[in-house]
Amino acid sequence: MTELVFRGGPVFTATGSTAEAVLVRDGLIAACGTEAEVAGQAGPRHETVDLDGRLLTPSFTDAHLHPVQAGMERARCDLSEVYGLPEYVERIRVYAAAHPGKEWIDGGGWDMSAFPGGLPHRSQLDFLDRPAYLIQRDHHAAWVNSRALEAAGITRHTPDPPDGRIERDPDGSPSGVLHEGAMDLVGLLTPRPTEADMHAALMDAQSHLFSLGITGWQDAIVGSYAGSDDQFPVYVSAAASGRLRARVTGALWWDRTRGAEQIPGLVERRAATAGLDRFRATSVKIMQDGITENFTAAVLEPYCRCGGTGLSYVDPAKLIEYVAELDANGFQVHFHAIGERAVREALDALRGTDPANRHHVAHLQIIEPSDLPRFAAQGVTANLQPLWATHHAQMDELTLPFLGEERSAWQYPFADLVRHGTRLCAGSDWPVSTADPLQAMHVAVNRTEPGGSVHATYPTAQTPFLPGQAIDLATVLTAYTAGSAWINRSPAGSIEPGRPADLVVLDRDPFAVDPADLWRTRVAMTFLDGDCVHGG
Repeated sequence: MTELVFRGGPVFTATGSTAEAVLVRDGLIAACGTEAEVAGQAGPRHETVDLDGRLLTPSFTDAHLHPVQAGMERARCDLSEVYGLPEYVERIRVYAAAHPGKEWIDGGGWDMSAFPGGLPHRSQLDFLDRPAYLIQRDHHAAWVNSRALEAAGITRHTPDPPDGRIERDPDGSPSGVLHEGAMDLVGLLTPRPTEADMHAALMDAQSHLFSLGITGWQDAIVGSYAGSDDQFPVYVSAAASGRLRARVTGALWWDRTRGAEQIPGLVERRAATAGLDRFRATSVKIMQDGITENFTAAVLEPYCRCGGTGLSYVDPAKLIEYVAELDANGFQVHFHAIGERAVREALDALRGTDPANRHHVAHLQIIEPSDLPRFAAQGVTANLQPLWATHHAQMDELTLPFLGEERSAWQYPFADLVRHGTRLCAGSDWPVSTADPLQAMHVAVNRTEPGGSVHATYPTAQTPFLPGQAIDLATVLTAYTAGSAWINRSPAGSIEPGRPADLVVLDRDPFAVDPADLWRTRVAMTFLDGDCVHGG
């Protein structure tokens, strides 16, 4: 019998109760309470983890991320750690030289805000002797060179697909940026990763997430999308072999080119995971719109300066029918909704569904105020990506001027959702942004860029963004622990007897530091089922 006693520091239980110490026995939490109470239940051969004033918390669950794509990007031409055209070109040049045998230069992580108007150009990649396909950090666009456009046969005469846009020069020729569904025109031509490549990406991602205190997640797209291959077989194999140790829910991709005829196939996929301990495909992901920066987010009134109201990828009337059928089949529906019209369309589709299926809407960049009470009233969880709620170039230069003053004030209304009694969960959308929950918590509390980020020195980065929408640390920490675990139907997420010992020791007590320094907090140790999987 293996026993661990955590003592000597504060304990955040995510239940509202307080504790001074925690006893773990055979991978489960056996007791939590005062040090005397826990000591009285521990056996004589227990091991002690001295917190030394550091906070013990439930481990984190990320309710919306893409770890296989992240792992693949980390193994390819990864631009996420640099910023600006000169840095991107140098990174690409070095990668190409190091991989002379690669047929394509692929990867991603570039930031729209690094380019005038948010748009790179094909000519900036035409120094390469091969086609290039580099996915934008947000995964809503791709930057390609002339060779890639030629390989795909894209010319000034190529029409835009219904769910995307080919960015064009003044003469109508393709400029080298493919938005949304247009990404597949080139992305599907890139060399396919092997099964070993995808397994390596998943294992790399799992290790990285453990280092950030994340022991469970919801993969927000399990299926083929934007040139990425279907991850379902990789998850099934890794779970069956025991290599997947994290607790994972897969959100099966809703193919927006099809309708209800795809539901039986989704049911079959879910059934194929029923016997797996660490992976279940019980959610369905519906991407209802795009993003504000390329004007594909679905809004109620036209964008300022450029006009248009964005894209609703699924017809709203049909969406109601599809969601009703998914709900009747016991699926959780996981929506992507950025613009206020998409949020409303998601809420309309979820009206009358069974709250027991734990439906949730992610991103929620813009919510028209009259829709705020509907989340709690309909039993819909708000899935927050807090890291985006700051002043940075993408916000100040590519978003605010096109939303207008009134609509700009409706962005990321975390505090309003809390005031209306909305259940919260939280995620990162990694690799769109860092997977580090503590950086996201800093933003939720401060509404400023975390120090050390690529945007931290932007002129207004430390000016709070809509500060009235800030929430307290306990609220966002609960969202990242109990809230996201609840969305995944995970047995973890809180510290109470009988729960799995999925725990994190931070390197300090974040409740005791200046909120402006929250971003400095790091994960010292991560435990999964009582085993130390990071630190030690």
